[in-house]
Amino acid sequence: MGIEIGIIGVGWCGGIRAITAADNPQITKLHICDIKPDRLDEVVKLSKPASFTTDYREILANPNVKMVMISTTPENTHYPICKAALLAGKHVLIEKPIAQQRHEADELIELAEKRGLVLSVGYSQRFNPRVAYIKKVIDDGTLGEPVTALSSRNLAADLGGRIQGRTKLSLAAMEATHDLDFLLWCLAPRKPIRVFSQISAKRMAKGTSNAPDHQWIMVTLDDGTTLTVGAGVIMPPGHPQYCQTYMQIIGTEGALTIYDDRSEVTLNTNQHGIRYPMSTMPGEFVGHVFEGPMATETNYFIDCVARGKPLMVKPAEARLVMEVYVAADISAERNEPVTLPRND
Repeated sequence: MGIEIGIIGVGWCGGIRAITAADNPQITKLHICDIKPDRLDEVVKLSKPASFTTDYREILANPNVKMVMISTTPENTHYPICKAALLAGKHVLIEKPIAQQRHEADELIELAEKRGLVLSVGYSQRFNPRVAYIKKVIDDGTLGEPVTALSSRNLAADLGGRIQGRTKLSLAAMEATHDLDFLLWCLAPRKPIRVFSQISAKRMAKGTSNAPDHQWIMVTLDDGTTLTVGAGVIMPPGHPQYCQTYMQIIGTEGALTIYDDRSEVTLNTNQHGIRYPMSTMPGEFVGHVFEGPMATETNYFIDCVARGKPLMVKPAEARLVMEVYVAADISAERNEPVTLPRND
């Protein structure tokens, strides 16, 4: 039996989810919403929804819509729309962050549990095969006992400028959050107990956003394992929306190094020089296929609701990631380590 789905916010990520959902055989009807009429028209042509609107409340009022995906910006819209969706009895996949305040996240988690609804958060990098391989070699003991892990993620300045220009959330909350999530996921059940962070502000600070260029975070886990995560947004634009990531995990029996930069595919033209297609974080459509993790994540969440698959990203895990990146921001401001769990 098929189900109807609503996508609220069909910008870059929401557009991917809408087009993916429209092609999912378990979806009988797609309903989409965006406050920008031009973008809405564009996605209507690509996804051919049963209905479209500029008011998300119309989707939530439709009793036939059983699940929604919330891909709205700015990020302070996540909590009120997610709360309204849960109160309307909808299963929800919401883009990160789940909320901006810890008490808001707690309220959403409690609300979903009380109403028996599926709530998940869009940490799409868990559906990146390279990240899945990290978890595999940790879980099967190939690396022995984990000692330390590093992830350095840098975005092209065109994408970084748009992200920093639309939100007051830090790089820890907007970019490093993905790396914190998948490393904590790979290393669970170990828990974070201490966080130290530093920021650098040189290029962005000269513009109108007054935002940092880069943020480094060190996390100590309860067994002594250390995580080092870097997030930057001033890479030269080798390709629009380009993302370059370097990951290294070292254990007592081995080491794993991953270059997740898509440099194995290069396009060299007279007009643009060298470009790296298929190098964006969520991925992109390539003819009849999709390259990247977001389409897989979208289909998996549909399976969670329609077929009862276990959640890949539990909301409590997203809440723990929030705890870490909030601690990172406090650490950067105070220039001192922050102990978890916080008692302030």
